[in-house]
Amino acid sequence: MSLTRLAQRTARQLPSTSLRIAPHAARSFATEHEPQMNSLYRLTDEEEMLKDVVKKFATEVVAPKVSEMDENEQMDPAIIKALFEQGLMGIETSPDHGGAGASFTSAILVIEELAKVDPSVSVLCDVHNTLVNTVLRKYANDDLKDKYLPQLSESKLGSFALSEPASGSDAFALKTTATKSDDGSYYTLNGSKMWITNSYEAEIFLVFATVDSSAGYKGITCFLVEKEMGVKIAKKEKKLGIRASSTCTLDFDDLKVPAANLIGEVGKGYKIAIEILNEGRIGIAGQMIGLAQGAFNVSVPYTFQRKQFGQPVGTFPVMGAQFAEVATEIEAARLLTYNAARLKEEGVNFTKQAAMAKWYSSVVAQKASGSAIEWAGGVGFTRETGIEKFWRDSKIGAIYEGTSNIQLQTIGDEKDYA
Repeated sequence: MSLTRLAQRTARQLPSTSLRIAPHAARSFATEHEPQMNSLYRLTDEEEMLKDVVKKFATEVVAPKVSEMDENEQMDPAIIKALFEQGLMGIETSPDHGGAGASFTSAILVIEELAKVDPSVSVLCDVHNTLVNTVLRKYANDDLKDKYLPQLSESKLGSFALSEPASGSDAFALKTTATKSDDGSYYTLNGSKMWITNSYEAEIFLVFATVDSSAGYKGITCFLVEKEMGVKIAKKEKKLGIRASSTCTLDFDDLKVPAANLIGEVGKGYKIAIEILNEGRIGIAGQMIGLAQGAFNVSVPYTFQRKQFGQPVGTFPVMGAQFAEVATEIEAARLLTYNAARLKEEGVNFTKQAAMAKWYSSVVAQKASGSAIEWAGGVGFTRETGIEKFWRDSKIGAIYEGTSNIQLQTIGDEKDYA
């Protein structure tokens, strides 16, 4: 799908003030990524256009529903439907499979812009694009790609099921088993998954299970499982933040999945998980910088409306110094994130850079959102402005897709600081 089609679709379906598409935007994502960049802020025309379209979508479509979704702890189905309609659920997927054929950086920009308004919607889009779609694109055979990528681009939400009650940071200690049938036509899955994002609404799951417990991590294999095959929602978590994003425990009781739905090779699921989570960490970094910027954007203008001692609070020098410090930290986190994204696109090792971006962005998100509450005073502590929601949402950044301690250990293990 070209940018013109994606942006024009948005323009048709948003109010009449929607973005009008410039003539030069007619070039396809799939053929124009302009690899030579002068700075990390030098985006291609297509990336700039997509960023503007998503910003408008987030402001006009998502924002009016944020508070209600947070209070109800439920993603509005209309939001998920709209994400598909805007072409935002197959960002890197080939146009041949119904996607936009865009760059990885485009996906990060989408995640960031959505997070400025609602980190819950952002992570739904993030997991679907950077984990689920990417696994299929990189590791699935052509039959699976042809069958499922169009569905994931157009209508069906995906979920990535790796973590278990006894395997969080040590993800490869998983206990879910996959037993091959005598005739080799299917596998029977038994076990549970925990902390699974998108799982309440998802229709397609990537499930990691071991085909041979004695083989350790070398027995781990990835399967594509449809919800209707027998995925059971055992428990929907009630969380501190990102409440509209579903997080559930899943049970598999003698669930039969066709052998044809095995992704990659038997016993290579660990390799898929390691590689894909490196990319996913850049996605979470994008979510966190968007969250930090969103909180900053709401709170700072308010400080110039609220007066104390006869002048706007924001005009006091101590406030200006705090604004400057947080703005600089957001900028640094954004540059770390964009750099990791570009390195990924260049095909070079980006493990350390992804860990740096994810760790630092989560730190900055917590600081920025916490400071934003304080800058707004008492009203910042209420639900009236939505600032406190950014702070609640920020805490998960230090936990999922690799805790902050795991990121620091990864950075330290690289031992290349030159």
